[in-house]
Amino acid sequence: MENLDMNYICGAIGNLSGIPVRIFEENKQIFYYSLVTLPKDPAEIYIDEILKLSNSIGYFFTEQFHYYGIINTENIKIVVGPSARVVPSDQELRRLAFNLDVAPADVPNFISGMKSISHMPLESVLQMLSVINYVLNGEKKGLKDIMLSDPDHFDMESEENSFSRSSASDDAQTAYPHNTYDIEQALMHMIETGQGAALEEWISSAPAVRAGVLSENQLRQEKNTFIVTAALASRAAIRGGLDADDAFSLSDSYIQKCELMNDPVQISQLQYNMIKEFTALAAQIRGGENPTQLELDVSNYIRHHMSEAITVDDMAKELYMSRSYLSRKFKEVSGQDLSDFIMRKKIEEASYLLESTNKPLS
Repeated sequence: MENLDMNYICGAIGNLSGIPVRIFEENKQIFYYSLVTLPKDPAEIYIDEILKLSNSIGYFFTEQFHYYGIINTENIKIVVGPSARVVPSDQELRRLAFNLDVAPADVPNFISGMKSISHMPLESVLQMLSVINYVLNGEKKGLKDIMLSDPDHFDMESEENSFSRSSASDDAQTAYPHNTYDIEQALMHMIETGQGAALEEWISSAPAVRAGVLSENQLRQEKNTFIVTAALASRAAIRGGLDADDAFSLSDSYIQKCELMNDPVQISQLQYNMIKEFTALAAQIRGGENPTQLELDVSNYIRHHMSEAITVDDMAKELYMSRSYLSRKFKEVSGQDLSDFIMRKKIEEASYLLESTNKPLS
């Protein structure tokens, strides 16, 4: 790192991103660069908390849902921000200016300057920092490593605080272009076909999604995006063979959990868990690359009666077939005895419960 010009690197970050950049050495600021002139640095209020972040790459959300990114390397800290997914309202920025003790005469310039800072997804900021982190620390990190590895950010029992909706300027609708269609298609195909391993690999290097603006409020933006994803994922799982009622019930459950959250990072992590569960369920139901409808029907029946004593007679009645025809037809299309298939599914479920829950062996 001795041969690196840190000021040059950080100036380049500021020019490329349009977001203010600072360098701290031993927690003392030694460099600041911004394309936007601000009467006061908005990071002043939060800098003590930001500098406490100790991971090589970290992030910090303010109460207005502005975010800052940080890189830690030896005794140097690089702090980038603030940015936000949507353009902040004048009311939010006046409140921030008041908290910063900006002189009344400078408030209009502060509001104008803050709105001129580039507005981009947190994922884009973190991907940019990942490149710089690789240069400085030699670490290759993706979004999954940064955003999904901190259990302290993920509290499923958190309750939503009250938030007032803000009125954003018209240019919020064009703050950044959409890039979702190809990403959506790739992701939904993995869910539909139950490609769990491929999903994990894809997420480890996933591109930042620019989904457009669905709300002028940052929290509502994240929740609306989650709801759209839940709808798409549930339908992909249905196409993959998951029972429609099961898929919709699971989607509803995840949306209800999302609505109780007040942290965009929690919502991102919940979204990852939801996609992962839909993919796993589709894989469990499909059992192979090209399952027949009978195989899907049998798998869904077993899933619905997993904790019961499953008999071929009861299954045949549910599927409106004779016992002999069901057994013969299932063997014909799957190459497996139906009784053996039922036992294998129960063993798989027992293995999952033993590995992932605290349930007793009995």
